[in-house]
Amino acid sequence: MSNMIKTDVLIIGAGLAGLSTALSLPKSLNITVLSKAALEVCSSHYAQGGIAASLDKADSVTDHVADTLIAGAGLCATDNTAHILGAGQQAVQWLCEQGVPFTQSNLTKENDNAPDFAVLKTSDLHLTKEGGHGCRRVAHADDATGRHVMDALITKAQTATNITILPYHEALELLTPPMISSSSFSMDASEIKHCRGALVFDHINERQLTIHSAAVVLASGGLGQLFKRASAPNVCVGDGVMMAWQAGCHLANLEFIQFHPTGLALDDSSFLISEALRGEGGRLYCPKTGTRFMLDIDERAELAPRDIVARAIANQISSNGLGYVHLDVSHLPAAFIQAHFPQIYRTLLALGIDMTTDPIPVAPTAHYSCGGVVTDANGLTDIAGLYAAGEVAYTGLHGANRLASNSLLECVVVGRNIAANLPRYLTKLDRLKNLEALEKTAEALEKMPQPHTTAYYELHQLAAGIWQYPTLENTQFVILPSSKQSSYPTYKVDKALHSDVDIAEITIALKALLTANMGITRSAKQLEQALRQIEQWQESIEHNKTMLSDMSSKAPTTYSKLAIFQLVRQLALATMIVQSAYQRFESRGGHYREDYPDLAEIPLTSIILPLRKTTFNSFSHIIENERYPIPITDHI
Repeated sequence: MSNMIKTDVLIIGAGLAGLSTALSLPKSLNITVLSKAALEVCSSHYAQGGIAASLDKADSVTDHVADTLIAGAGLCATDNTAHILGAGQQAVQWLCEQGVPFTQSNLTKENDNAPDFAVLKTSDLHLTKEGGHGCRRVAHADDATGRHVMDALITKAQTATNITILPYHEALELLTPPMISSSSFSMDASEIKHCRGALVFDHINERQLTIHSAAVVLASGGLGQLFKRASAPNVCVGDGVMMAWQAGCHLANLEFIQFHPTGLALDDSSFLISEALRGEGGRLYCPKTGTRFMLDIDERAELAPRDIVARAIANQISSNGLGYVHLDVSHLPAAFIQAHFPQIYRTLLALGIDMTTDPIPVAPTAHYSCGGVVTDANGLTDIAGLYAAGEVAYTGLHGANRLASNSLLECVVVGRNIAANLPRYLTKLDRLKNLEALEKTAEALEKMPQPHTTAYYELHQLAAGIWQYPTLENTQFVILPSSKQSSYPTYKVDKALHSDVDIAEITIALKALLTANMGITRSAKQLEQALRQIEQWQESIEHNKTMLSDMSSKAPTTYSKLAIFQLVRQLALATMIVQSAYQRFESRGGHYREDYPDLAEIPLTSIILPLRKTTFNSFSHIIENERYPIPITDHI
């Protein structure tokens, strides 16, 4: 059994962004798609509400952009936002052509007269309304849009002869060799690198694979599972963000974690109660007083942007001590509820809640990361040959707070933009490699000790111009905390950690820590506590001889080593998330500081510089000249 695979394009992630890219690439390219677990274990599959696009005659792209900019609270990248939203109608039409069974506007059609979904047009679709949108513009497939979309795309991908899907294959590290490989043409420390594949852990055979490719698309999803209550499946721990950062990509706005206002508050459920319920008239009440509290919070009431609604619910929960508020749709006709929200109705009924007559207990849950790997609207990152799309990426579309149902649209649009750009990149790359080969041949024939100066210059210029790197304006740099600073108060976990370092225990405690200290509201005291506790966990791993020996190899090759690797990476990511929040001295969108409740005059995008020294144990022990002490504030 070979430990090496060669392919034209490697796509890390089999969600909507990954499969939209795969299905839109030329069929002449061999494509390998990795899924960390089973194909249905991705956030795209669980998306309920729908996909936002200006499809109605009374709507416009301009209005959609305006609503998105308002929700984004000054941090949206305007050009990228307009570019992505401007392709909304074409993206939804493409999904129709893939066979997605969107709900039609005429719900009374007889089943035997239903049209072939392959020829469904965007003008045929029923549109619902969600928070922050000024009109109905969310196309949906009942209340299980993600499942219907993914079922259609998976079917297409599995029948495509040029696409190979590998479930239970987890990417570990991106391969980024110099673009000019000849030693004669080697450059200095600023040499241009390009992405040519990844190291991968094969969960089925418990082995490490090396997958070589001409280009890589990172579509690995978000990081919701760093929190105790999250809508994302358990594979979403931000590993794509960490791989890109380690390889040389900038990260942006990691502090902006969006909390969905209405997760089902029943035991440990991760089930979401779609925002579309509020779009169709659902109301939020205090269970104790019966007060419809959103009327006093925002003129848009339950249809205010998610950050406003989630914060209002959190405040209610803090006051009532119940752990939930009520979402009520019982005033709507029962037949309407059952027709429009069949999945939610059946799920709740199985749990003993009849939503046509009973209120639904809801509470905010970690839902979406608005930040991520910096890209442009075409998915290009800071590394040539590496694209990123979906929740792992930061295009600037979501700003400080994602507008409902814009994320599915972003997956499709950026994925298809990548598919249009990638073949052009491969053509340029072939030209570069051919020129390099010619110069190496000429050098060998002439037995020259040094390469031609002209040849070197041509190669360097061609390499430099092969990729258009993303740019950002109005930024602030996040300084990572010093590993030797011990001034933070300690966060007390419920149970003392074992001396041999219990990986599962730290993982659970990390979720509780971020939920308590990096939740809907934050403060310097909470964030400092979190930083200090994470640092202590990192130190406990560094001082554990067994763990250090397991981390000594290039990348994990066994389940035990993989577990350590995953934990170390999650702790490093948690540090960057918390530090980003700690250094944003304002409240904006999904980031609310109790000690800095006002907006700063100038909205700035938080930027984390790439990791320059690339070793696996550097996740837990970044070299000292890359870590700086931060001042302990006096406002606690």
